[in-house]
Amino acid sequence: MGINSVSTKLDRRTVIKAAAAAGVAQFAAPFVITARAADTLKIGMINPFTGVYAAVSNNELIGAKFAVEQVNAKGGILGRQVELLTEDSANDVGTGVQKAQKLIDRDQVTFLMADVNSAIAQAVAQVSNEKKVLHIVPGGHTDPITGTDCHWNVFRVCNTTAMEANSVAPEVFKRYGKKWYFITPDYSFGHTLEAAAKKNLANLGGTVAGDAQTPLGTTDFSAYLIQAKAANPDVILVLPQGGDMVNCMKQIAQFGIGKQIHIAGLQQEEESLIGMPPEARTGTWMLEWYWKQPGVPHVEQFVADIRKRSGGHVPTARTWFGYTALWTFKLVTDKAKTLDAVKLAKALGGLELPPEIKLQPNKVYYAAGDHQLRTSSFVGHAVETPASADPEDLFVVETVVPGDKTSPPDTETGCKLTWPA
Repeated sequence: MGINSVSTKLDRRTVIKAAAAAGVAQFAAPFVITARAADTLKIGMINPFTGVYAAVSNNELIGAKFAVEQVNAKGGILGRQVELLTEDSANDVGTGVQKAQKLIDRDQVTFLMADVNSAIAQAVAQVSNEKKVLHIVPGGHTDPITGTDCHWNVFRVCNTTAMEANSVAPEVFKRYGKKWYFITPDYSFGHTLEAAAKKNLANLGGTVAGDAQTPLGTTDFSAYLIQAKAANPDVILVLPQGGDMVNCMKQIAQFGIGKQIHIAGLQQEEESLIGMPPEARTGTWMLEWYWKQPGVPHVEQFVADIRKRSGGHVPTARTWFGYTALWTFKLVTDKAKTLDAVKLAKALGGLELPPEIKLQPNKVYYAAGDHQLRTSSFVGHAVETPASADPEDLFVVETVVPGDKTSPPDTETGCKLTWPA
């Protein structure tokens, strides 16, 4: 995801100015998990824990906290117990940069996780790169993070927007038609997601009926939906996320548009589906992970464990992102036997996740060429009535597409890693 920004590439001067403000900014005490001790190893996590992306951010935290429990029970990282320190980026690039500076310079974190918001993730990546801190982006999707703006120290768990489009666009085209209208969030995530979908549509021989750019935090989508309906498309692609997705889908249901035009999108979240009224849960989508995977090793236990820690709610893709990101630090330090960031980054390229962490049927690994996790896409459709007795079973998975099939080769992502001398 991202923030309302004209460009996906951030100006370095802006990042540095925001970072300089960290010296005078007042910060709230971070959340800390596990017992404090002088020899603990600190991991920082920055996310927009308030605002439009609060639900997905907090689920990433639940997954990360559970991973900390497991890692510490297994002896920690290189014999040191782990502390997880969190900071709220508040969907603001300057704030995110300040929090990164604080965690690195004052709190002395060894590793960093940031951010759901793609623009913040990109800005924090510049800071972590300058400070030579190993940095994993759990849930910021915009392509340049592991593409044209890639860094030797930055890795990503969630899919790129290109991977999302490549997983679901051909299916929507084949089943529902070739004339598409786009409702797109006007920030970096939305821009790259729309571009990837339009590229697929052009390659398939389709046409664009029109598009509407919607600001982050839009509550009234009626004007955009009237324009979309008037364009008479075969498909309306709904690309906003978080609370914006919920509001848009509610209004689609209120206007009865979904009964006349097929609704689809390139990314859906369990959090959004839970937040919608039943009549709004419709359309073709991809989820980046789904909790219901009969017969896949370790998934059932993971679901049970998370439910104990989340008030009975099932884990979402976001829970898995946070869980996987934190476990990655443990896996790579076990492999490399060091905390040296450069050595760890080299060891992480090509690292394959074991079954108890990947929690899905296909091979999942970090590509050495662009540092993008090759993870699966769960393609299917949302359902008005839960698909089973569980009230949170709100999506029917029709196919699970391996990351190797959805991702462009790392030689085509635009990533050119520059390593320290």
